[in-house]
Amino acid sequence: MAKLTLTTFVSLDGVMQAPGGTQEDTSGGFACGGWQVPFFADEDMGTFIDEVFDRSGAYLLGRRTYDIFAGYWPRVTDPQDLIAARLNTLPKHVVSTTLTDPAWENTTVVSGDVPAEVARLKERTAEGELQIHGSGTLARSLMAHDLVDEINLLVHPVYLGSGRRLFAEGGQPKAFELLGARTTASGIAIHTYRPAGRARFGDFDAPGS
Repeated sequence: MAKLTLTTFVSLDGVMQAPGGTQEDTSGGFACGGWQVPFFADEDMGTFIDEVFDRSGAYLLGRRTYDIFAGYWPRVTDPQDLIAARLNTLPKHVVSTTLTDPAWENTTVVSGDVPAEVARLKERTAEGELQIHGSGTLARSLMAHDLVDEINLLVHPVYLGSGRRLFAEGGQPKAFELLGARTTASGIAIHTYRPAGRARFGDFDAPGS
């Protein structure tokens, strides 16, 4: 059974929308697309991303992220490019109600009861991680069903003030255990977390505290 991991770029205020380009996703009037670009040459971040992809066994993507990936990575044919080599050859599963005939090799469409299908994908993935990259809507849905086993947050030192966030308001409070942390040369804080059950609360002035 595979571990389902999520890797995503976020701003200091938790925004994950459109990190890679000004026109990547302008929905909701979002005008800050491409906020990751000034940090893109960070070799430390590149090293971490390579480590993540080196552990992959299959990919699970939302439709928007899949379309972005499918429009770029099949054109990268350098066999020394680890990310391209993994994405272009390993199984890819895209969650969509409208995509019927994906052109990217080794792609299957997930629809219907998505949480149940994802649970089965975890069971069927024998080697490596089943990885989500970006795919905010999908990630939020699967976290609500306790299906995500590990989260890699790459927190960039920029405040955006608006945009879709990974952790939306109204979710069930949850605790997380920190598994690892590092900081890159450009100030990106990389934190790896594992869900640790329900969040707990208390008062500092309670008896016995």
